[in-house]
Amino acid sequence: MKFRRKAQSEPVEDDGSLEADDPEEETAADLLADGPFDSEDLPPLADGERVDLGSLLITPEPNRELRLQVDEASGAVQQVLLAGPDGALEVRAFAAPRNGDLWSEVRPQIAAEVAQSGGTATEREGPWGTELICQVGQRSGAPQVTRVLGINGPRWMLRCSLLGAGAARPDESGDWEDSIRRLGVHRGSHAMPVGEALPVVMPPQARRVEQNS
Repeated sequence: MKFRRKAQSEPVEDDGSLEADDPEEETAADLLADGPFDSEDLPPLADGERVDLGSLLITPEPNRELRLQVDEASGAVQQVLLAGPDGALEVRAFAAPRNGDLWSEVRPQIAAEVAQSGGTATEREGPWGTELICQVGQRSGAPQVTRVLGINGPRWMLRCSLLGAGAARPDESGDWEDSIRRLGVHRGSHAMPVGEALPVVMPPQARRVEQNS
């Protein structure tokens, strides 16, 4: 999915900067103090290496399996998923203005899409600010619940979608939130339209597995 700003969709490189004591900038920095991290601020791992997917840097966890959904025709990665025994976490990073709040613009779009599907989207306050609890009815069984978080970083926005326990019981999802805190985002210096998904690349070891299968 490609997100678009309400008023402009041209390539944006916002060279303006807020003063160091700007309350909004301080708030954004506080929210990212414990992660997720910009690639320039990512602390080193005590053991092992992160999986480098280009725009996303994933910390391996013993109780999480990294799954990549790839388009067979183009070879492009369409989905990055961390799966565990009690749920899953889908992550994707998007280009954003330097000091903007893209999540506040994207959130109503997501809620509108859920409503068009016959579902509901309820706002709640989480560790990174306002998030959405989305419920969409299924033909059989209980409605599917998805918890969607948007985290504004320096020239990027990270969208995280939680399924399973992390969505159904958000007040008891500290372990899934810790998985989000361990993520790193690499924006790069090239200009991109605001709202465009940052590229995700397959790690070399994954390519070798596909070629041998």
